[in-house]
Amino acid sequence: MFRLALRMVGHRITALIAVACAVLGGAALITGTGVLAESGLRSHLPVGRLGGADVVVAADQEFHPSGDLPIALPERRTVPAELVGELAELPGVTEAVGDIGFPAALVGAHGQVVPAGDPRTSGHGWSSVKLLDGAQVHGGGPSGSGEIAVDSATAAAAGVKAGDRIEVVAGARPAARYRVTAVVDAPGAGVFFADTTVVRLSGRDGRNGDSRAGTVDLIGLRTAPGSEERVADEVRTKLKDTGLTGLETVTGPSRGDLVSPGAGASRSLLVLLAGSLAGIILLITGFVMASALAVSIAGQRRDLALMRAVGATPKQIRRLAAAQSTAVAAVSLVPGVALGYLLAGQFRGLLADRGVVPSELPLTFSPLPALATIVLMALVVQVSARGSARRTSRMPATEAVAESRSEPRDPSRTRSRIGLLVIVAATTMSAVPLFSRTAISATATSIAGILGAIGLALAGPALVRGIGNAAVRRTRSGASAPTWLAMANVRAYALRNAGIVSSLAMAVVFVLTYTLTQTTVLAATADETRAGTLAQQRLGAPGLGGLPDGTLADVRDTTGVRAAAPVSTTTVVWPYKMFGDTETESGSATILTPDASDVLDLDVRAGSLDRLTGATIAVSSDAARSRAAEVGHRVSLVLGDGARVDAEVVAVYARGLGFGTVVLSHDLAAGHTTTGLDQSILVRTDGTATARRALTALAASHPGLALEDTRPPSGDGLRDAPPEVWINLAVIVVLLVYLLLSIANKLVAATAQRRVELGALRLIGTTPRQIRAMMRREAAVTAATALTTALLLSAVPLALLGQGFLGRPWPAGPAWLLPALALTVTVTAFLTIELPTRQALRTPPADAIRAQ
Repeated sequence: MFRLALRMVGHRITALIAVACAVLGGAALITGTGVLAESGLRSHLPVGRLGGADVVVAADQEFHPSGDLPIALPERRTVPAELVGELAELPGVTEAVGDIGFPAALVGAHGQVVPAGDPRTSGHGWSSVKLLDGAQVHGGGPSGSGEIAVDSATAAAAGVKAGDRIEVVAGARPAARYRVTAVVDAPGAGVFFADTTVVRLSGRDGRNGDSRAGTVDLIGLRTAPGSEERVADEVRTKLKDTGLTGLETVTGPSRGDLVSPGAGASRSLLVLLAGSLAGIILLITGFVMASALAVSIAGQRRDLALMRAVGATPKQIRRLAAAQSTAVAAVSLVPGVALGYLLAGQFRGLLADRGVVPSELPLTFSPLPALATIVLMALVVQVSARGSARRTSRMPATEAVAESRSEPRDPSRTRSRIGLLVIVAATTMSAVPLFSRTAISATATSIAGILGAIGLALAGPALVRGIGNAAVRRTRSGASAPTWLAMANVRAYALRNAGIVSSLAMAVVFVLTYTLTQTTVLAATADETRAGTLAQQRLGAPGLGGLPDGTLADVRDTTGVRAAAPVSTTTVVWPYKMFGDTETESGSATILTPDASDVLDLDVRAGSLDRLTGATIAVSSDAARSRAAEVGHRVSLVLGDGARVDAEVVAVYARGLGFGTVVLSHDLAAGHTTTGLDQSILVRTDGTATARRALTALAASHPGLALEDTRPPSGDGLRDAPPEVWINLAVIVVLLVYLLLSIANKLVAATAQRRVELGALRLIGTTPRQIRAMMRREAAVTAATALTTALLLSAVPLALLGQGFLGRPWPAGPAWLLPALALTVTVTAFLTIELPTRQALRTPPADAIRAQ
C-alpha cells in the first residue's frame, strides 16, 4: 500500500506541494510555540552575582493555585535573618551570607544617575561579595557609614576609582557623598555598603516599624568542594524540622532565578504567551491543512474511484489517501521543525527588544517540541486525509467513477446546517464585550471571527452554489461566452470554489478581528486614562528605584501646585468563586492614597476613594459585578510578595480598563513591595507656565528625578502601543504570511488540476483568450465572494466590540487596513489563477487529456 502511495505521489506533485507547504508552515509555528512554552518552564537566568554561592535559600516567588500553573510574584519575599547563623553551623558549610538588596544609585559629576544593575536592588552589604564567583577586589572593603565599594562597570561609567568621593542616592534618603574604598571586578554586581549600614538604609533595623525588620532577601551558602547537594538536603531537612514554610533551597542553574525578584515573571510570561498563541495557531494550522488535503484528494477522485472499481475496499482507499499524505508530510516535517526552532529564537529577540523578557533569558532547546509537533501534525494529516477520501471510499464503485469528473449535485445539508450553527454560535460569542469591558472579554471578538470563518468553510458549498445559481440566471441572455462559462463553473464546482473562498475569507477575518481588537482596546484604554487623569505632570525616579523621602512634601510646596499624590503599581492575585469553582486571576494593581481623587477621576460609582486607609481596596465595576465585591464586602487577596490579606471594598469605579481591576490603599501595600518606595507622584497645577518651570527646577535640583506630561497617547495609532500589542501584531503578520502562502499553493494546485477541463474547452473551439477571460472572471467572483463574506462575518463582532468598548458601533484602527486586505486578496486570487492557467494553455489540449 505504501509503495503504491509513493507511486501516486509522483503523478500528483502540484497538488501535494500545497500539502507540503501547509505542513512545513504548520510545523514551524507549532514547534516555535512549543519552544517558548518549554523555555518558560525550564530556562533559567544566568546566576550572575550568586555564582559563588553553591546553595541558595530564598522564599518561593510563586503562588501555587490548586489545579493551575503557578503565578509569579514580582515583589521580593524575605527570609528570617536568624536563619543565617543556624545554616552556618551545618556540616559542609564554609560561609553563610544573608544578602539584602535595596535601591542605590551613583550620581555623576554632572548630576546624571549612573545605573548599577537593577536600580531597585543594586545596593548590597559588603559580605555579599563572598557570593561572587572569584571576583577580584581592588582596595579594601567599606567599614564606615560613609564608605562604599562599586563594581567595575559602574565605576568606569561614573569615572571613579578607589579613594574618590561620589554622591550616592541610597534607599529613601537624599543624595549624600560617599568615599569609594574598593572596585570589585564583577560587572553589574552593584554598590556595596558596610553590613551595618545596609540594615539601616534598607529599613531592616525596625526603627520605623517596617514589617521587614529582621529579615534578609536570601541566604547564600558556600560549601566544601563536592558537598553542595548534601548540604542542600540538610538545609531542606532543617527547614522542615523548624516548621519554616514557603522557602526553597536551590543549586545549579536554578540559582539565577533568585537574583532578581521579578525573574520568575518573565518565565511565566513565556508560558502564558505560548498558551495564548497555541489555540489560534492550532485552529489555523488545522484549517489550512484540512483545506490543502481536501484539494489534493479531490484531484485524485478518479484514480480512487477506479481502484474501487477494480476491487479495493473502502478501508484500503482511506489508507492509501492517508499514506501518500503522510509521505509528503514526513518530507516537510524536518525542515518545518528546524524552521520552528529558528522562529522561536527570532521571537525571543523581539520580546527582549520590547522589554518583555530579560535579554539574558535563554531559550531551552530539546527534542520535546519537535516530538509534540510530529505527533500533532501526523494526527491532523491522518484525520484530514481519511476524512477527505471518506465519501469516495464509501460510494458504490460505479457511482464513484461517474462522479469522479464532477461534484455532488447538491451540497450536504448536514454540513451546511452545522456550518450555520457554528456561525450563529460565533455571533453569539461576539456579544461578550457588551457585558464585560476587559482585555480578556475582547478576545471573544477575534475568536468569534475565526469560528465564523470555520462555519463558512462548512456552509460554503451551499452558499457558493446559491451565488452561482443567481449569477447564471442573470447571465443567461446577452452574456459573453467567458462570463457564462465562469458563472456555470462557480455553480457546478461549488465545493471546490467554497474551499478557496473560505480560505481567503479566513485570512481577511483573522487579520481584521485580531488587529482591530488590539487597536480598539488600546484606544478605549487611552480614552479612559486620558479622561481619568486630572494631573498634568508626573514626577518619577526611574534610575533610583523609587522616590526619596520628602519628595512629596517638596512638590506640594512648589509654586502653582494645586494637588499632588503618590501613585505606584504592584501585582495582586485574586482568588474568587465562579459557578462554584475557585478561579485565580493575577493582574496589575494601582496603589493610591486617600487624596488620590485630587489628581485622578476613576469615575467612582459607589463609595469613595477618600476611605482608602488601612486594609481597604477599590475595585472596578466589572470585577464588583462578576466577583460579588460590592462596597462593604471583604475580599481575600494575595499581594505581590505572597502575603495573604483580607481587605474591605470601599469604592467601585467604572474606569477599570484604564486603571486596572484593583486599587490598593497605600497602607495595605506598605511593606509588601520590593523597595517600599513610591514610584511616581501625579501633580495637578494651575496650568500656568510658572508652575511648570517651578516643577522643572525642582526635578533638576534633585538627582534622578524626571518630570513628564501625563497626557497618554491618543490611541489612534500604534506608535505608543505597549509591548504586548506589538507582539500580537507580529504574530498576526507571521500567521497571515502562512495563510497567504498556503492559499496561493492551494489555488495553484486547484487550477493545475483543471488541465483536462481546459483541454476539452479548447477542443470544442474555445480560444485561449476566452479561457483566460473565463478564469479571470472566476477569480473576480472568488475574490468578491471572499471579501463580502469576510466583511459580513467580521462586521457583527467588530460592531459589538466597538459598542462595548467605545460606545459606538465600529472599532478603532488604521483606515488603510481594509483596502490593503482587499488588494492583497484580489491580487492573490488573480495571480494564483492566471499563472497556472497560462502554463496549462501551453500544453496541447489532446496531450492534456491523454495525460489523465
